[in-house]
Amino acid sequence: MSSGRTVTPRFAEDLPFREVDAPPSYGRQTGGPVAHLAVADAEGTVIGYVWADDSDDAAGWVVPPGLPPRAVNAGASWLRALRSGKARGLAPTALLAGLAQGANDNELSHAVPGSLTEAPSLAALRERVAGD
Repeated sequence: MSSGRTVTPRFAEDLPFREVDAPPSYGRQTGGPVAHLAVADAEGTVIGYVWADDSDDAAGWVVPPGLPPRAVNAGASWLRALRSGKARGLAPTALLAGLAQGANDNELSHAVPGSLTEAPSLAALRERVAGD
């Protein structure tokens, strides 16, 4: 079904995306073991895990499936903490160590005491989180 209109070619072509300025960020992938820290909301529900690996200058946030919107929103400050750590030039595990000591705790969420540990890989952490 045609509307009879002609699409101007300049609107139909794919335009290349060129990032000109973005905040610094750690890599999102790694092949080695990852240190990770559980984060819980004010009610004590685990809302995510911050992970880090210095060998690939990588760090990120893994969220369990099925969280309610308030829990997902409570995780935003942990994503900001990752960007801030990179901007300050911190090694990923140095940032994680500070977070484990409560550096990013707030009224919405906090690092779970004693939860800083290691997984054999990022894939293993993601599988564990998906199965919780």
